[in-house]
Amino acid sequence: MTDIGDKAREDFFSEAQEIIESLSRDLLLLDTAAHSGAVDPDLVNEVFRHVHTLKGLSGLFNATRLGTLSHELENLLDDLRMGRVQLSGDLLDLLFRAVEMYGRLLAAEKGGEQAAGVDEFDPFMLEIQKSGTRRAVQSPTLAYDLDPGMLAVLTEYEEHRLRNNIQRGLKLYRVRVVFDLATIDAGLESLKSRLKALGEILTYLPTGTGADAESIEIDILLASHESLDSLKAAIEAQGIRIDEVPKRATEGPGPSPDRMHSELAPESIAIASVAPEAPLKSSSDMPMQHKSLSDRAVAVRGPDASLRSVAQTVRVDIQKLDHLMSLLGEMAILKGMLGRLADKTRHEPGQRETASELARLHHTFDRQLSAMQGGILEVRMVPLGQVFEKLARVVRQLSRELDKDANLIITGAETEVDKLIVEDLSDPLMHMVRNALDHGIEARQERAKVGKPAVATIALNAFQKGNQVVVEVEDDGRGVDDHALVKAALSSGILSPEEAQEISRHDALGLLFMPGVTTRKDVGKHSGRGVGMDVVKTNIARLGGVVDAQSEPGIGTKFTITLPITLAIIGALLVDVAGGIFAVPLSSVQEAVTVDPSSVRLIEGREVVTLRGESLPLCRLDVAFQVRDVEESLARPGKMVIVIASASARRCGFVVDRILGRQDIVIKALGGPLKALRGFAGATELGDERVGLVIDTPFLIEEALAVSTRAGVVAHA
Repeated sequence: MTDIGDKAREDFFSEAQEIIESLSRDLLLLDTAAHSGAVDPDLVNEVFRHVHTLKGLSGLFNATRLGTLSHELENLLDDLRMGRVQLSGDLLDLLFRAVEMYGRLLAAEKGGEQAAGVDEFDPFMLEIQKSGTRRAVQSPTLAYDLDPGMLAVLTEYEEHRLRNNIQRGLKLYRVRVVFDLATIDAGLESLKSRLKALGEILTYLPTGTGADAESIEIDILLASHESLDSLKAAIEAQGIRIDEVPKRATEGPGPSPDRMHSELAPESIAIASVAPEAPLKSSSDMPMQHKSLSDRAVAVRGPDASLRSVAQTVRVDIQKLDHLMSLLGEMAILKGMLGRLADKTRHEPGQRETASELARLHHTFDRQLSAMQGGILEVRMVPLGQVFEKLARVVRQLSRELDKDANLIITGAETEVDKLIVEDLSDPLMHMVRNALDHGIEARQERAKVGKPAVATIALNAFQKGNQVVVEVEDDGRGVDDHALVKAALSSGILSPEEAQEISRHDALGLLFMPGVTTRKDVGKHSGRGVGMDVVKTNIARLGGVVDAQSEPGIGTKFTITLPITLAIIGALLVDVAGGIFAVPLSSVQEAVTVDPSSVRLIEGREVVTLRGESLPLCRLDVAFQVRDVEESLARPGKMVIVIASASARRCGFVVDRILGRQDIVIKALGGPLKALRGFAGATELGDERVGLVIDTPFLIEEALAVSTRAGVVAHA
């Protein structure tokens, strides 16, 4: 790829990725339509537009293989649009594989791996060519070492004229000329008139700025019978360079030279909804050097191009948004300091008016800061549909590999969550869907035997619940055999015989997330190694979330993932534990209560307290964090302060010394030796040079429910 600047490269990669995702989405719609037997021609045209847009964008950035793939797909899709080939399962498979190839090629371009994927790329191009109506024959254009950027952005008519001139035996020349922006109109028209007397101008386009910002270089492709010396004698002057396009040493397969005849047929024009692009007619049509990258791409590719004007869309690096959120966190600290100053001033003699003004400023600051925070968070939000669409491709591909019929039902794709969470959620969801197809969904014969529909169902559902997002992955397969899970855990030493005998069904399903526990006897290509669900749980916990499993044998399985909407800035309840300040994420806090220590009971080795008829397990944070021993914690006088928190469907009461108040915080990762601390999600600055540790609520709740509380045992011994 040519050196056009890091910012332009970022825009290219971002825009290309968006187009590939749109292409994938429309192919899934096309797949669904094909199964129903009613294919919308507009949908086929939309797929064609995506490929055509990628072709033009690739040409601008000299991404040769991306442009070549797009060119071959254009030919195939044109056959599909015109009814020359039928939409079949094999053709759809080929198109989905093309999407994967796009992804690999884009990754190779991004990593600077110019030769990556060549072994797969060339055979795949031949496969696409053979899928069309014409056999792959040598294209005359491939006999010449044409600039791939120029070749990729040729209109259909220009490509036709190029082939025609080559077949007639004309030579090809590149004429490069630098014009001053102030005189480009007159200069270009003068040069064009001279060139037309010597041959045919096939195309011309700007290639970049000249020696300074006030000039621009134009690249012209000319076909002529004249020799190079004759052309130089006729038009070469200062600022003009003429080179003959050399022939390649070897020639490879290319598009059919007669394709253009059918593409320009009247019936093609009547059916197709994509208007052919016209050659640039004057300097006013040309994208100038002072235009943005998006403007240049639109000018070359026409009004249907997907690159938006900078006035409509601005691409922002997520790291810049992270920096803004950090600044917001600092401002939140200042807000807290201002509030404390207002409270302090209010109690000082003769400072009532000053205290009132400080309180007013604090209120205004709080309101504006909340609005700013909401705006930045909104920019960070992306729909979960970005992940769900990838899973739809996985279900389609894996169903065919496993010879199973399954439909993926998606609801709540518009539910939004922080972009960083979406990116890290992809792999866990991918593993769950693969498990559902490989482990959960029965073979056709087995489903027929138990009276289930021949086509299985995997459902993805997402919805917002308060400050959290819930994602459900459900299947109507055979369900999980909890007895087999317990047996596997017993044989691997995870459970003792006594624990295996007393374990509840819910806790037995929790064994799914233990390393090495599997009920599969065979080790297959897709799953069955007992590796994965523990990693899924760890990755989700890293996002501040929890995962829970429900299953009924013979009916199906449902995994429920609960996540915070964002990890950037959150509301927290600050608590004091043995003189240390800890932050409990408000998204997990239900309420805070005080109880008499005498109301605490011991049930199955756990401290519990009964609230409104429900037994609530307790976790003494001072003991859990080893800042007090058990005896010191039990000896504290007065009522117990309990913060009731939840994770998924589980609840626990955190015993603290006192509640300090609410504050918006920015979570920062723990580093060094602190990184190994369990029970903490990170740290946060609180102002006044204070630092608080952020509690990992799901981890502590799970520990409190899974392990007998030593404090409870001692308390009631």
